[in-house]
Amino acid sequence: MRKPIAGFQATGRRWLIRATILQVRAFDATTVKEPGKTGSLWRIHYSISLPSLSCDYFKLTETEGVGTGESFSQFAIQDGDYILADRGYSTANGIHHATERQSFITVRVNTAALPLQDRKGKDFNLLNAVATIKKLGTSKSWKVAISNQDKSRVIGRLCVIRKSAEAAKLAQEKIKKEAIKKGRETKPETREYAKYIILFTTFPESEFSPSEVLEWYRIRWQVELVFKRFKSIAQLGHLPKQDDESAKAWLYGKLLVALIVEKLIEHACSVSPWGYIMEEFKTAQCLERV
Repeated sequence: MRKPIAGFQATGRRWLIRATILQVRAFDATTVKEPGKTGSLWRIHYSISLPSLSCDYFKLTETEGVGTGESFSQFAIQDGDYILADRGYSTANGIHHATERQSFITVRVNTAALPLQDRKGKDFNLLNAVATIKKLGTSKSWKVAISNQDKSRVIGRLCVIRKSAEAAKLAQEKIKKEAIKKGRETKPETREYAKYIILFTTFPESEFSPSEVLEWYRIRWQVELVFKRFKSIAQLGHLPKQDDESAKAWLYGKLLVALIVEKLIEHACSVSPWGYIMEEFKTAQCLERV
C-alpha cells in the first residue's frame, strides 16, 4: 500500500485503521478549458478513496446547463460511504441525495446557500452560534436539520472551530479581493464567518466527536493535490482540441494515462527495496570461495 498520507500519520495509528475499515471517500471537481476566447469549459468530477488515494470514480461533464454543476448526484454513492466534500456540495438537495443512499457526509457549509433549522424546525441562527466560540482553536457542535423542497429533513450536526488570527485574516482578505473583482460589497456576516471552519456532518455522533470530524475534513485536501499533480505533470489543464468530441476524447485519454501512472507509482511503492538482497547474494558468494 502507498505510504500513509501525512494527515493520518499526524492523528495516530487509530485513524489509519479506521480509514482502512470504513469506506472513506473525498469528492471534488475541477475545470479544464479549451484554448482561445471561445474555448469551452469542461468539468471533471473526481472521487478518491482514503487512505490509499486511489481513484474510485470520475465523470466528465460540461460546465453549463442542467446536471453539470458540483453535486453529490454526480457520483455513484454506495451504502456505508463516508464522504468528505467542500462547500460546492453544500446544497439541501445534494445532501438529501447522498443520505437517501445510506451514506454519511461531512461537507463545508456554504453560509449563503444552505438553510439550517434547529431540531424543532425553526431557523437556526448560525451567526449567534459561532459567535459563542471566543477562544482560537476551540470547537463546538450543534444539532441541526436540513429540509429540501419535499420538506423531508436530514438531521445532523454543525461542527465549528475558530481559526487562528492569521488564517482568519487571510480568509477575509481573499473575500475582499473577490468582492472587488466582481464589483460587489461584502456582507458583514460573511467577514465574520471567515473566522471559522463550519462543517455539516451526518457522521455518527457516538463514533465521531466534533474535533474528530474537523480532523477528518482536513484529509479532503488530498483530492486537491491530485488535481495539482494532474495539471502540472499530466498537463491536464490544457486542451489542444477545438471541437467538443475531440476535446472529450483527449481528456479521457489524459485521465487514463494519469490513472495508469498513479497505479504504477502505487505498485512501485509497495515493492520492497532489493539492494539488501544483492548484498546478501554477494556475501553468500564470498563464503563459497572460502
